[in-house]
Amino acid sequence: MLFFEHIPVGYCSEVGSWQLTAPEVIEFAKVWDPQSFHTDQEAAKSSVYGELVASSLHIFAICTKLFNDHSDRIQVMAMLGKDRIKLLKPARANDLLIYNTVCVEAKPSKSKLDRGIIVLSDTLARDTGEVIMTQEVTLMVARSPEHACQ
Repeated sequence: MLFFEHIPVGYCSEVGSWQLTAPEVIEFAKVWDPQSFHTDQEAAKSSVYGELVASSLHIFAICTKLFNDHSDRIQVMAMLGKDRIKLLKPARANDLLIYNTVCVEAKPSKSKLDRGIIVLSDTLARDTGEVIMTQEVTLMVARSPEHACQ
């Protein structure tokens, strides 16, 4: 468990990895983003992408799952925002995605001693290193019990 004081500026972690599959891309998109380049491999060939690609909503869901499953689970009280989201490349069926994060800002709350605010700069990339998405996420994080009253 990671509390606010365990996450200084410069803290970095490989959050996790995810193997995308065509059936998963199609199944997710049929429910949440039913555009043909997400749901139909043949139709996707004539799209701007030229092949089946994952929905951006699917990418966000994968990042959320990997973050929540991460072994260094950060004690998040609330997500306060997502900023500077850049979708640089499409995520393709069969891509192995790697999610990394680095803390770029950390400040204790001035009014609530039991928490602090951190900003994480996230990168989602293919296993080849090609970056697919970047974002900044602002989180309210609990302080450890021994620091919550200081």
